[in-house]
Amino acid sequence: MEWVVSYLVLGALVGFFAGLFGIGGGLLLVPALLLMFEAQHFPAGIAMHLALGTAMATIVFTSLSSLRTHHQHGAVNWRVVRRITPGILFGTALGAAIAGSVSARGLSIFFAAFVYFSAAQMLFDLRPHASRQLPGLAGMSLMGTFTGGISSLVSIGGGALIVPFLVWCNVSLRHAIGTAAAIGFPVALGGTLGYIATGLEQPALPHDSAGYVFLPALLWVSLGSVLTAPLGAKAAHRWPLKWLRRGFACLLLLLATKMLLKVLG
Repeated sequence: MEWVVSYLVLGALVGFFAGLFGIGGGLLLVPALLLMFEAQHFPAGIAMHLALGTAMATIVFTSLSSLRTHHQHGAVNWRVVRRITPGILFGTALGAAIAGSVSARGLSIFFAAFVYFSAAQMLFDLRPHASRQLPGLAGMSLMGTFTGGISSLVSIGGGALIVPFLVWCNVSLRHAIGTAAAIGFPVALGGTLGYIATGLEQPALPHDSAGYVFLPALLWVSLGSVLTAPLGAKAAHRWPLKWLRRGFACLLLLLATKMLLKVLG
């Protein structure tokens, strides 16, 4: 029961931040799940893979709840979503396949490096200047493949990559966040299927796992996140986000540093 409560609380936090910032929540969820899985004595060689796969699966539910609220506010550019989705699905499958062949240590280091990159964006409000228009189908497919691959490797909904890209392409920040939330669904769906497929042959999986997705954590984290993601999405249209983003970035840095020190130690 104590783990059920922990998963619910974690899901509630992740869902709120996912709706607030247009991210899938994986940057917060992966290190937290890794700590929980290690406390439950999951095999060290696959705990990181399980954290990544489970985090990606929860984003399926978080993104659905978040995108619905952003759509109600008219903040989703569905033309962008349609054009980028084929590349997203290809990239997530490729990223999950790569993750399945990389050691837990390598994945942890890559994840921490990406967290530092994302946290720097939030802390220093680094956004490209709107200097071009959205690319054609080929360019959107290429961006989708890149976003899907990186997102699958670090279990994010793609917002850390999609939001700056859309802002660079003259999309308003409000619409960039809403569209990124919608793109998080195909990112999460493709990545989840990839982590399930690559983990099916792993003999050391804990009970109640589907490949690299730990189902009890998925259930309770998803329940908590679905309840709070709409609240975060509504807050994104009402609150000044500058200082909230910086506080969230500091939290991410602490979690990633703790994880990295443990791996390197």
